[in-house]
Amino acid sequence: MSKEEVFNRLREGIIGGDGQGTVAATEAGLAGNVPPLEMIDRMTEIMKEVGRKFEDGELFLPEMILAADTWKKAVAVLEPSLAAGGTQQKKAGRIVIGTVQSDIHDLGKNIVVAFLKTVGFDIMDLGNDVPSSKFITAAEEFQADIIGMSALLTTTMPYQKTVVEYLKTKNLRNKYKVIVGGGPVNQSWADEIGADAYARDAAAAAKLCLSLVKA
Repeated sequence: MSKEEVFNRLREGIIGGDGQGTVAATEAGLAGNVPPLEMIDRMTEIMKEVGRKFEDGELFLPEMILAADTWKKAVAVLEPSLAAGGTQQKKAGRIVIGTVQSDIHDLGKNIVVAFLKTVGFDIMDLGNDVPSSKFITAAEEFQADIIGMSALLTTTMPYQKTVVEYLKTKNLRNKYKVIVGGGPVNQSWADEIGADAYARDAAAAAKLCLSLVKA
């Protein structure tokens, strides 16, 4: 199988949410000596295309979830080869991310994590129901550039504000960029609590985080 054939199958598999087919294409690429980093780069471009299609209404949330999950399966196949070859994707920055305290919803956050990885971020995923103080300690330990917080309930949104206020009390507010998201979250709320950015979906979050680290 030629390199272009591998790339075409990767695109069809990821956009179509075909995990088995995408893994097979990835394995075929490795067997055919297609450089793992080239496959990673191509899969990153494919996920960016998925993001654009989602924004344009060509793909819907379930399809984006399948695409992100398929991408992760393919990356898992490549990781041993990348590590063995000492090859690493160019890193955009470091992000600590999680769903805030008392909120156990993490599907949206997991999709955001997948998209952030595709554009080169190192991620510390704290999971869900994350105490406010843990965002700060994790950011310090991970030497993060950005703190990302998801809230899927109106009752847990105030914990996003708590983290921002906690950063201020620790004189750390200017050290980190803060991005917020989640079903009930909007730009007005982000402005009210003093966050740096609000993202309505995973594709927007990836773009915003890239702009935040460049700024």
